[in-house]
This record gives sequence, C-alpha cells and structure tokens, in this order.
Amino acid sequence: MKSTISYITTGLVLLVFSGCMPPSGGDSKQSGGMGGSIQFIFLGLMILVFWMFFIRPQAKRAKNQKLFIENLGKGDKIVTIAGIHGTINKVNEDGTLNMEVSPGSYLKIEKSAISMDWTAALNKPLVADKK
Repeated sequence: MKSTISYITTGLVLLVFSGCMPPSGGDSKQSGGMGGSIQFIFLGLMILVFWMFFIRPQAKRAKNQKLFIENLGKGDKIVTIAGIHGTINKVNEDGTLNMEVSPGSYLKIEKSAISMDWTAALNKPLVADKK
C-alpha cells in the first residue's frame, strides 16, 4: 500500500514541477495564463491525496481508539502496549484502571496504555476448522 502511495505522490510532484518549466519554443515574452492555474490545481490535488491517504485514516483510527477506551468495563480481558495481559478489575474516574494480572495481583495503569489491536486479537472468537 505504501509503495502505491509513494508512486502516486511522486507522480503528482513531477506533474507540479513540470508545470513550473517554461514552454519550449514560441515567444518567451508571452506568459501562459494557464500555467499558474494548473499549478494550483495540482497543488490542490496533492493536498487532497495527502488528506485521503494520511490524515483521514489517522483521524478515523484515533476516533476508534477513543471509542474503544470509553467502552472498557469491569471483566474485560485486555493487553497493554507493553504486552501485559490481564482483566479489568475496576475503572477509576481519573482515567486509570485497576488490572488483575494474576489472582490477587493488581496493577494500576492508564487507559491510554491499552493496545486496541492486541486486545481485539485476544478477544477474537475462535473459528472452528471446516473439514
């Protein structure tokens, strides 16, 4: 995916810079009125591509992470970004939670230290083999 994005970005950059070159042949005193507007169009297209492939997905992921953190409750099995597995024992009001790592052993961690991807993989239902 990243190679496709880099090819698209490189192509757009080359198109923008090719518009900066003076036209070959002809009278150099005549300025192309379309050259400046084409550059603005390509600049707008570049901004659109960056927004579509970089900014929008990152904002969507941040929104999903925030929703995931808000929906955590007692008894949920979680994995921290450090790889610690446990079960939520208590959700505190100050943005922390108590996690039971083993029976009778508790850790107080920040909600932001929970890995959404690893927790989802841990809680993913097992699929039976179809043979």
